[in-house]
Amino acid sequence: MNEDDMNKVAPPKGRFYVLSPDMGAPGRGHGVELDNGDEIPWPTYMSEPSEMGGLASLRTVPKLRFDSQVGDMPLDLQGGFNGYWLVSQPLKDVMENIDAEGFAFAKCAFQLEDGSEGEPHYLCEVTRILDAIDENASSVKILDGYRNGKYYSLSGGAKLSFKAAEVADAHVFMDIHSGSRIYCDRVLRDALIEHGFGTVTNPRGMWIEDAADY
Repeated sequence: MNEDDMNKVAPPKGRFYVLSPDMGAPGRGHGVELDNGDEIPWPTYMSEPSEMGGLASLRTVPKLRFDSQVGDMPLDLQGGFNGYWLVSQPLKDVMENIDAEGFAFAKCAFQLEDGSEGEPHYLCEVTRILDAIDENASSVKILDGYRNGKYYSLSGGAKLSFKAAEVADAHVFMDIHSGSRIYCDRVLRDALIEHGFGTVTNPRGMWIEDAADY
């Protein structure tokens, strides 16, 4: 951060959060393979034009296969599925209840090792992409030369503030200059915690960090 960033008033904590898969979860990792990944379109934020990608353009059922030789059963949130999250039914229910317009889901065919169908799992993407970060009120590293002109890097820490008029009543969103990073407000964060996701003792695959002090 430069000297100007150090002199800024820090954004208030407890308003917006960064949501991400818990990459430090104990165990071997998940043992789920996406068998027909070549038939799954890239997420909206990675597609050009954007309307050509995302789960809205999906024309097949995602096929998951569990292999215990590779890893364990998936947590409620797993990343790395062709740019999408893989989420459980309980997590999907919370997300949809709080902000149905902010998410898209595609139910997967989930085959277990004995050939039976596993518990419902869904590919998930956040469909709301905003120009939401208030650059003037944030302390964040800005990198030039990226697809949308610049990229907000959280490497080394950041203190993010958001434009109230842009976010409005959205509970979950992506920022056009933040790549795959997903943000949520206090309403969604509290609902997730209330239902046992993202807690310190058992995050169930979800990491929730305050964007004002990342």
